[in-house]
Amino acid sequence: MTAKPTETTLTLPVTGMTCASCAGRVERALKGVPGVGSASVNLATETAEVRGIAPVAALIGAVEKAGYHVAAPPQELVIEGMTCASCVARVERALKALPGVTGASVNLATESARVEGVADAPALVAAVKAVGYSARVASAVIETPTLRREEEARGLTRDLILSAALTLPVFVLEMGGHMIPAFHHWVMATIGQGTSWGMQFLLTTLVLAGPGRRFFLKGIPALLRGAPDMSSLVAVGAGAAWVYSTLATFLPGLMPPGSVAVYFEAAAMIVTLILLGRLLEARAKGRSSEAIARLVALQPATAHLRRDGRVEDVPLAEVRPGDVLELRPGERVPVDGRVIEGASWIDESMVTGEPVPLEKAPGDRVIGGTVNQTGALAIRAEAVGADTMLSRIIRMVEAAQGGKLPIQALVDRVTLWFVPVVMALAALTFAVWLAFGPAPALPMALVNGVAVLIIACPCAMGLATPVSILVGTGRGAELGVLFRKGEALQALQGVEVVAFDKTGTLTEGRPVLTAFHPAPGETREALLPILAAVEAQSEHPVARAIVAAAEGMALPPVEGFRALPGHGVEARVAGSDIALGSAAEMARRGVDVAAFADEAGRLADRGETPILAARDGRAVALIAVADAVKPTTPAAIARLKAMGLRLAMISGDSARAAGAIARDLGIDEVVAEVTPEGKVQALHRLKAQGRLAFAGDGINDAPALAEADVGIAMGTGTDIAIEAADVVLVSGRLPVLADAIGLSRATMRNIRQNLFWAFAYNAALIPVAAGVLYPAFGILLSPVLAAGAMALSSVFVLTNALRLKRYGARA
Repeated sequence: MTAKPTETTLTLPVTGMTCASCAGRVERALKGVPGVGSASVNLATETAEVRGIAPVAALIGAVEKAGYHVAAPPQELVIEGMTCASCVARVERALKALPGVTGASVNLATESARVEGVADAPALVAAVKAVGYSARVASAVIETPTLRREEEARGLTRDLILSAALTLPVFVLEMGGHMIPAFHHWVMATIGQGTSWGMQFLLTTLVLAGPGRRFFLKGIPALLRGAPDMSSLVAVGAGAAWVYSTLATFLPGLMPPGSVAVYFEAAAMIVTLILLGRLLEARAKGRSSEAIARLVALQPATAHLRRDGRVEDVPLAEVRPGDVLELRPGERVPVDGRVIEGASWIDESMVTGEPVPLEKAPGDRVIGGTVNQTGALAIRAEAVGADTMLSRIIRMVEAAQGGKLPIQALVDRVTLWFVPVVMALAALTFAVWLAFGPAPALPMALVNGVAVLIIACPCAMGLATPVSILVGTGRGAELGVLFRKGEALQALQGVEVVAFDKTGTLTEGRPVLTAFHPAPGETREALLPILAAVEAQSEHPVARAIVAAAEGMALPPVEGFRALPGHGVEARVAGSDIALGSAAEMARRGVDVAAFADEAGRLADRGETPILAARDGRAVALIAVADAVKPTTPAAIARLKAMGLRLAMISGDSARAAGAIARDLGIDEVVAEVTPEGKVQALHRLKAQGRLAFAGDGINDAPALAEADVGIAMGTGTDIAIEAADVVLVSGRLPVLADAIGLSRATMRNIRQNLFWAFAYNAALIPVAAGVLYPAFGILLSPVLAAGAMALSSVFVLTNALRLKRYGARA
């Protein structure tokens, strides 16, 4: 019989309402959802209170269909106590079952949960605690798990040392006798078997009750709840060996003949070896999250604030937009802002990946976390706290590290049932050995059953994907690649076609002077200041390119400037009439430009804009202006082609200009003269050739970035483009795109290696632990060796993932 759904009351934060009719519209939309008993919308508080049994997703869908938005930001939880993939699946299932939760993603490597929906934080924490783990809401302040990791590692180190000290005498007394017969005889002659077993009992009990207590406190309650985890396997395995050995020591008469034996060393060694594995895991996890720690460390603690005519040091949290801050040589920039006084060079490599320091002068933008090198500056704060670029980068990295790839869904489904299946296999192993095994059957059944419990390693399966994501996205951040979503890691490695916007992505995004051909008897040095003086009166982008080319030159005074829209400009300079314009404009003026005709045609064929200059009716120069290709673009294109990718360029420019750049760079396909909507249509056609990535930087690129399988934004572009993208290249340097694709491929290869190892390890060794090789080869796996193999399995996965930290930029 199906249980009747429980009525709940939910409060939804609704944005976009401006009047009473909006509130009424939202209220009617909510009341129209099946399962809603009542709905009340409050315009003042911008909330909707809904009572009923309707699913949250349906309520949110109704509000958004009505034209409004449910603004429930994702909540971040810190989860403690998870040890394996079964724990992850259990916590995730508990969170998703809560009313108000529309999605939940739990990450073992970062020990965190990201929950979407409108459930309140206390309910989320209580749901996690109900399934046996501790949880707390992550701090709103950007923090690093370093201290928690260090504390965990210190506790594990202390417990491991104690456990090893207590286990060593047990191991020597029992295993020493098996390996060295003379030692066994000496123990029997001096200590005696009874005393030896009694000492082993005492020491092993101290191991299980002290350092091993954690496994029983977590594992037994989980087992009683019907949700066993890795701790349950250890608790049952070690506990069974201890109980059997204790009975053999103190009540041997209860044991079947020939079955009196002790396995105290197995129980103690299991705990010691698994504690060793946990310690190695904790240290490796700490190293894998170093990228976030390094980014957080870029934030200085204080700033030098100008206030009431004096400078005082204040905590960074007290700085507000508009404040004027002083920056001394060697200090980190505290916030994002603009220089208002002074000049210096600033190293922005840790944020942008650009290795060359940049010169800063009044009016230039500075980024929080970067390093001032030589001069003293005064800056006006523009973005502080969570609004700085560094904070946004950290949030992006954290979101990507906490995300799940599609490949993880299969792993989660398998691991949820893994521990119960292993316990069932252990019970079956025990039963089969007890029924059909050689004498003494009982101890043989116990040893093999315990070996099956201990060899199984859901830890390795649970860590296989998230640790690689953690290290890969962290390394990406160091290289200047931000994966805004973890899924982008998996999508990018399968990209077959890369399409680029031309302006600002492949090119500088602004016109520059690319050619200057003076007439015979004239020189660039003499003519350029005169032409720039005329163009300085114009606001046209082409004019600004000519003026920029004459930077540092003395410009003569200009009289009678006149702009002729669509034709050119004219003015009087030093007693001469100067005109600049197209060949058609020169022909209209009667200026003979035949000497420049062939070169002008060649420039036009290369996509450059030819401009002719005349003085007193005589042609004196041919100049060309174009949106120049970035210096790093050719090498980047070559690297992408070497990776086997097909390249396309999409541009709103003329077919001639776009085609010329594509030919020079070796781009395979060009789509020119398109609108923003046309870019989306072009991407539809390109998608037929394979999985598509699109790289752009402008507001007009946002639809295309969203449409592509993977959208890649230049970090120097607009915020709208960045928000629409899946991957951000912080420095805007195109060679970093090859690093992003290479890192994605390396990360996915790493994940596949980890998953293969985790599954192959269990598939191969669980049967060996169960004793399938015994009938043919007489091979059995000791629980001690099983514990060691289990610990090494997790360490292998972590160590393999850490290799991604060495992935380096080659551009």
